[in-house]
Amino acid sequence: MGRARGQALGGALLAVAYTGLIASADGITKLLAGQYSAAQLYALSGAMVAGFCLLADRLPAQRGGFRTTCPRAMALRSAATLVAAVCFFYAFRLLPFAEVFVFIGLMPLLAGAMSGLVLKEPVRPAAWLALAAGFAGVLFLLPDGGAGAGSGWGHLIAFGAVVSGTFSMTMARFIGRFETNALAQVFYPNLALCGAMLLVLPFVWMPMPVADVAWAAAYAFLLFGARWLLVVALRLLASYAVTPLMNLQFIWMAVIGAVFFGEFPPASTYIGGAIVVASGLYLVWDQFAPAMPRLRSAGRLQTDP
Repeated sequence: MGRARGQALGGALLAVAYTGLIASADGITKLLAGQYSAAQLYALSGAMVAGFCLLADRLPAQRGGFRTTCPRAMALRSAATLVAAVCFFYAFRLLPFAEVFVFIGLMPLLAGAMSGLVLKEPVRPAAWLALAAGFAGVLFLLPDGGAGAGSGWGHLIAFGAVVSGTFSMTMARFIGRFETNALAQVFYPNLALCGAMLLVLPFVWMPMPVADVAWAAAYAFLLFGARWLLVVALRLLASYAVTPLMNLQFIWMAVIGAVFFGEFPPASTYIGGAIVVASGLYLVWDQFAPAMPRLRSAGRLQTDP
């Protein structure tokens, strides 16, 4: 019981750290997205993240290299990561920032569904209520409660982004049942992203000044750290508990806006943040509640061993 509590707390802290890194990376994405294509940004960042993985693999504490016992699940995760990255890029280009996060708020609910269907991890009724409360908290964080969201290609692309992104995290959770090599789960998706974007790069390449290359390198470094932390968090905590904590990036973005841009959110933002935090904390607690069946004894997706 004590070990389960420790794992849940560790996973929650890693997920919170992830939100800080990924919110910073998103800020750099918006800085560069208006000037360069998705192929150029992701070819560079994917290559850099893969390079960081190669450097990290040389550390004495790192074991296992890039071997994986789940090649098919890793391929599914890599493909889903590629689709999610491209969809998010164009969703941010086509939609206001706030509207995209309406869809991101759906990820905990999608993760709950995928946890049951794909991983056979049971989601208790009380947890479903917490997931719904977390999504309601997300709506508080948006201007007019997200009432301005309409229909169109941008919304379809955003929905495709959150479905593929949630599936990528579900595969990370699945792979984490069989191996502890988080580095491989960062390396292969980014290698796939780089390889796919290199095919398009000759048609969209634009010269980059040194300052923009430095921003791209900073983005890659933040992304490397964020994805490594997320993989480890998903090994310790169910994906439907991690995804509500990911909504804390709203809070990070509010802090960044206030400190660096003098933007102060309305009171509804703080109300929504409190709901999101409470929902996430409940789902973390739910992971080591006495009535919760042990996850490793649950059924397994027949993709790899």
